[in-house]
Amino acid sequence: MFSLSVNDHVMIAHSLPDEFFGPAQALHGATLAVEATFTSDQLDEHSVVLDIGQALQMLDDALAPLQYANLDEHPDFAGRFSTSEAIAEHIGTSLSVSLADRPDIGISVHLRENPRAAVSYTVVNRP
Repeated sequence: MFSLSVNDHVMIAHSLPDEFFGPAQALHGATLAVEATFTSDQLDEHSVVLDIGQALQMLDDALAPLQYANLDEHPDFAGRFSTSEAIAEHIGTSLSVSLADRPDIGISVHLRENPRAAVSYTVVNRP
């Protein structure tokens, strides 16, 4: 199995309005470190999983609508909590759409909320 990982970060604002989330119920900002990993059983005709520049651009495109956004007002999070897990899923889904013509490439998103906590999401059902 081969893999290619690229990373960036996204700055968001959101609240998690439920007692379950303690102090995170209030509106707050977060800077999330994001790593996207693309996997394949075999390399393509150029001996790569995916072009690094293309992978970076896809991650940039996936993060752009979230950058400096208040996720409480973001239509893609209407009716659901914008937890780190949900944000990772959102990014993974966006990357999946960008790679709709390459179903052979696996996608996972690793999102670090702080130095002690991270979540991951692996795209299972590709469009």
